[in-house]
Amino acid sequence: MGYIRDSIHGDLHLNDFELEILDTVEMQRLRRIKQLGFTNLIYPGANHTRFEHSIGTLFLADKLAKRLGFDSEIQQLLRICGLLHDIGHAPFSHVTERALKHKHETVTKQIIKNSSITDKLSQKFDPKLVMNIVDGKTSYGKIISGDLDVDRMDYLKRDSYYTGVAYGVIDTERLIYSLTYDNNELLLSSKGVQAAESTLLARYFMYPTVYQHHTTRIVNGMFRVAIKSMLNDNVIKEDELRYLDDGELINITRNTKGIAQQTIQNIDTRHLYKKTDTIPLTEITNPEKVVNIDEKYLREAEVEIAEKLDINPECVILDVPEELSFKKMNTKVQTHNGLKPLNEVSPIIESLKKAQYKYADIALFMSKQNKQKAEERNIKIEDYLTLPT
Repeated sequence: MGYIRDSIHGDLHLNDFELEILDTVEMQRLRRIKQLGFTNLIYPGANHTRFEHSIGTLFLADKLAKRLGFDSEIQQLLRICGLLHDIGHAPFSHVTERALKHKHETVTKQIIKNSSITDKLSQKFDPKLVMNIVDGKTSYGKIISGDLDVDRMDYLKRDSYYTGVAYGVIDTERLIYSLTYDNNELLLSSKGVQAAESTLLARYFMYPTVYQHHTTRIVNGMFRVAIKSMLNDNVIKEDELRYLDDGELINITRNTKGIAQQTIQNIDTRHLYKKTDTIPLTEITNPEKVVNIDEKYLREAEVEIAEKLDINPECVILDVPEELSFKKMNTKVQTHNGLKPLNEVSPIIESLKKAQYKYADIALFMSKQNKQKAEERNIKIEDYLTLPT
């Protein structure tokens, strides 16, 4: 048995089996992977890690499992799923993910299925069941990966605390005690609608303030160019990233001559790219399609802009927002008229689905010198990118 003192949740109790999982190489690597990538360049306190978040998710999974009245075996299963749900993240988390073929969820399942953790996990649980729950499947999946999951509850509270941005402060206690489980489905009581609204409002405000802050997007875009360059030149292979941490990847980048080395030097000295042009998503007919725009198409537009300016295509970054927060809300609310989708019960949720595009845009990033060239030649995104309709 052991205790870990967490800055958000206090003393977290772990049993011997969980400590064994925690001490594996795969889990310990998460100590050296920042939860928010390069966001500490904007919010200096944002140095918390995937390791902390994973333990926090375990804690909240346990709390919710007890609230729902699950037996001890299911409680233990959900604790382990919370602990392992982010184990597949590459260095710098979501920063690098957009440069890769496989999402972290896919790598997480691969690690659970085939790694040093697998044998340990098999002593108590079916790894395939753990994989499915982490993936949001089975009747328990929405607890770990859903509209109002324990993953989101932890990261909003944790990210808010370490960035100092108060928007992410949510009432996890009220939300947890507003959730029920009936007919193998996670449901929200009518009294919990405000707690759910508060949680989703927090995500809405954290999006432009932290997760998609314009400087964060610029740094992330610059670093992704470096990653893609190293992948294309076989300096690193995508499959190797699951074994690397932030420091190791930075070290490789520093020692790779060319755009990779220059990029990390620019980030070190804060010689960051500038926003050269932008198209707000509110001006686009079908903004929801923009986040899924073909990466190849973006790269072709970057090449055209570079040719127009007579510069290297790697010096041009066309950036679209990451996937936005509010899709169809599948969580159902227990009302006096039966079960209703949350977005039908709450007008706020429906409003957020529209309002989420207010702060999002397609942006063109370039160095200060190249931005000046682009302005002189009147470079506009719309002249090189046909937007989805």
